[in-house]
Amino acid sequence: MLRKVQVENGWVEGLPAADPRVTSFKGIPYAAPPVGENRWRAPQPAKDWEGVLQAYKFGPISMQRVPGADPDNIYSREWNVDTSIQMDEDCLMLNVWTPAKKADEKLPVFVWYFGGGLREGNTAEMEFDGERIARRGIVVVTVNYRLNVFGFLCHPEITAECPEFPGNFGYLDQRFATMWVKRNIAAFGGDPDNMTIGGQSAGGGSVMAQVASPMNKGLFQKAIVDSGVEFMPYPPSMFGPALTLQEGEAYGVKFFEELGVKTLAEARKIDAVTLRDKMAVSKQRFGVVTDGRFITGPSNELFIRNEVNLVPMMFGHTATEFPSTPHANTVEEFEAYARATFGEDADEFLQICSSRDGAVSEMLYKSQAQHMEFSIRSFGKMKAKTGDKTPFYYWMFNPEMPGWDNPGAFHSSDLWFFFETLAKCWRPFKGKHYDVARHMCNYWANFIRSGDPNGPDADGQDMPLWKPYTDEDPWRMWFDDTVHAENKGPSRLMEFLVRNFTKNK
Repeated sequence: MLRKVQVENGWVEGLPAADPRVTSFKGIPYAAPPVGENRWRAPQPAKDWEGVLQAYKFGPISMQRVPGADPDNIYSREWNVDTSIQMDEDCLMLNVWTPAKKADEKLPVFVWYFGGGLREGNTAEMEFDGERIARRGIVVVTVNYRLNVFGFLCHPEITAECPEFPGNFGYLDQRFATMWVKRNIAAFGGDPDNMTIGGQSAGGGSVMAQVASPMNKGLFQKAIVDSGVEFMPYPPSMFGPALTLQEGEAYGVKFFEELGVKTLAEARKIDAVTLRDKMAVSKQRFGVVTDGRFITGPSNELFIRNEVNLVPMMFGHTATEFPSTPHANTVEEFEAYARATFGEDADEFLQICSSRDGAVSEMLYKSQAQHMEFSIRSFGKMKAKTGDKTPFYYWMFNPEMPGWDNPGAFHSSDLWFFFETLAKCWRPFKGKHYDVARHMCNYWANFIRSGDPNGPDADGQDMPLWKPYTDEDPWRMWFDDTVHAENKGPSRLMEFLVRNFTKNK
């Protein structure tokens, strides 16, 4: 087994995973520490190290609120269970799981970006153990990156210092890490020309941004977006409008005022914990900005226009996700809202919502899951309009989720299944859950390998056939208490929303 490899900065040694046929390498620096003069700067190359780096444990997580500090939060119960986890601004490290026995095996590579709203999250979360995917012949890489004010602050002085990269540092970290993987993954038995990037929630949005960026042409060959794409069929957006660079800079100026500093040099001298705590009570926004180079526009809009790197993709989401705030509380408010939103098409919208099927759909439209379905079906419609034949596959996740909290298929719950890490969870999963998880992990591994999720199960029998989604043939795979494919068009309300949204695109 590959227990020791040489990368561009020196030798690195890993440890056997629970399955000794897999080696895990944890906490490998892929960039210089983003501290001091490197705070709020695009990632810089890592320095060489002496001797052998013992990559035996995860590196520190990015600066953020203490994970698991809120005992009533579902994610504190689910996987943020270690409130003493090491946290540091020096966090630009990645982890590798490889089943390779030698360096020339050219195994497919999967690079994963975690979620957490670009404000929190880390690679050490229990569900992200890459061993089960690696057992299927995949080299798995999970990437830590800067978050919140550390990863997404803008300021006029930062722009003046480096006009090429004035913000989006967390996204640039992801890209820098993926470039490191492309240069070094052959040492771990991986194929740098067969790389898939993937992520969930904000990690899925990160994948969207990476696929949309013109700087990434040829960097990866496939992409997986889990609960990370969301057009809003009705204004306002759940996340607010995208920021221009100038808007981001204005927030940064106000944040410096809150800090009591006047210059970038002064702000860089503030210790990381103080900066984190000031950010937590700040009224300013720290987010993705259109910088004109890495981010040339909102990712969703670029996807709709097919102005992205066209690679095979998978899209999916859970059936529940998050509930969203209703747009109206009375019939009169709802009618006024509809007329303001849909104009001359409002009567059709209201008629659909007053019907029996539409009333059910109208309740669903308040959920984030329906927004994601709307987004994916809109992509299919626009691919048909532009004649793009690049395949994408669509899934829906809705199994019975055991546990005293009766959570339903909540946002992120599918991660236990795709990474096949159910045994780490406190929930009393049964045999049916393990069967579904095995299939889900198989499908992902097959797609990572070849761009096609189909193939045999462990017993040699073919899994249910998963066809690409098209506007004319809208296949999607259902993962509930069984695994089955569905070829079903949208509801009346969904069809109206997609048609209304795409008609002038």
